[in-house]
Amino acid sequence: MSELEKILNIDIDFNIKHFKKGELIQKPNELKANAIYVKKGLIRSYIIDSSGKEHIYIFASEVWITGDIEAVEFNKPTILYIDCLEDSDVVFLKKDHVSESDLTKEKMLENMKNIWRNMAKLQDRILMLIGSPAVDRYNHFLETYPELPNRVPQKMIAS
Repeated sequence: MSELEKILNIDIDFNIKHFKKGELIQKPNELKANAIYVKKGLIRSYIIDSSGKEHIYIFASEVWITGDIEAVEFNKPTILYIDCLEDSDVVFLKKDHVSESDLTKEKMLENMKNIWRNMAKLQDRILMLIGSPAVDRYNHFLETYPELPNRVPQKMIAS
């Protein structure tokens, strides 16, 4: 049983959705958004600006959780594209999974540590984008995600 299954008391294998490489999981303006747990594979979240250029928000590989957080939390239409860079098995997580689970104090504290860790990584990424030269951002990416350069085209890493 995976840690996520223990925490949320859900049967991940029962809830797995299979997507092929290149398949779109989410596009902008959808009204139902979920967090996405990657059991196997690699997905990316991104936007396309008014000139048609893609801007990658995040890559998510095995055991990562991603999604259109604002859409999930505030029940807003989605703004992100999410697609598969590899054949992927994902689980759509609903807010109800957390509220319906019987979490112990220890599990809640563990979840908060994970949330703070993810927020710190996101803050670090934003600050790097704002104030660091491209070479520093690239080296930071390699340090943070050492397995991804073998799985992601350099063009996507650059974006």
